[in-house]
Amino acid sequence: MPIPRYSEIPRSRPSGFDRPSPVDAEMKTRIKGDEEMDDRERMVVHFIGVGSGDPELITVKGIRLLGDADVVFYADSLIHPDMLRYAKREAAVHGSSSMRLEELVEMMVEYCRSGKKVVRLVSGDPSLYSAVNEQVALLEERGIRCEIVPGVSSFSAAAAALGLELTCPERSQAVILARAEGKTPLPEKGKLAEVLHPSATAAIFLSGKLGERLLEDFLAAGYRTQTPAAIVHRASWEEEKKVETTLSRFPAYLKNEGMNRQTLILVGEVLDRKTREAGRSRLYGR
Repeated sequence: MPIPRYSEIPRSRPSGFDRPSPVDAEMKTRIKGDEEMDDRERMVVHFIGVGSGDPELITVKGIRLLGDADVVFYADSLIHPDMLRYAKREAAVHGSSSMRLEELVEMMVEYCRSGKKVVRLVSGDPSLYSAVNEQVALLEERGIRCEIVPGVSSFSAAAAALGLELTCPERSQAVILARAEGKTPLPEKGKLAEVLHPSATAAIFLSGKLGERLLEDFLAAGYRTQTPAAIVHRASWEEEKKVETTLSRFPAYLKNEGMNRQTLILVGEVLDRKTREAGRSRLYGR
């Protein structure tokens, strides 16, 4: 089913919901406040997390801001092109994969100063491995305010693709979000082998080309070679691929199955489907 443009999304209420909602009242107050802002306050860039791939994973707030934007910057090598259907037809759209940081920031500043509503689409969730910090710092230096809208991270989409919860009573109550050391160095006191722990579920980002190094780090951290592992490539995209294996075998899958880019690696005892009900929560107990 084609994704509707923002302008085509129905706004009518179901029968029985004719009373003004608190959300409508809040929006009217916000709009009135916006009208009273001076030009400096209007200069804002919204960084919108658009999720891991599936265009329907963007939040309602993200759709609203994208639909109102005059200018859209997006990482065209990472974000599903159908996400742009939420933008209005006349919006100026710029792919940023070939831009330098300074060039990207200067363009956003120019558009803001000319009175345009600017959004920057970010794959996954802006709070994780998004390079948002450096963009925000440069924009704020130039007097541009920045606001961030969260999105669905690829580790959440990967867990959903596998149909598994990443935490389980008596097996794992912690999730470690990390990456291997590659071109981007890790902190001296935050090397991967020191951060990992066998009692936790590990979600490893941006490390599909470093399978052997990852294996060494996991073993050094005390994980057993038969620890359940999973690889999810392009989680929630149409061409999503997933493999459930073990710690000792996952590097071979990364190498031989062409899954070394846009890949999320999960490792932990909770991935063992045979023990899914081994530790029940007390949510439904007395």
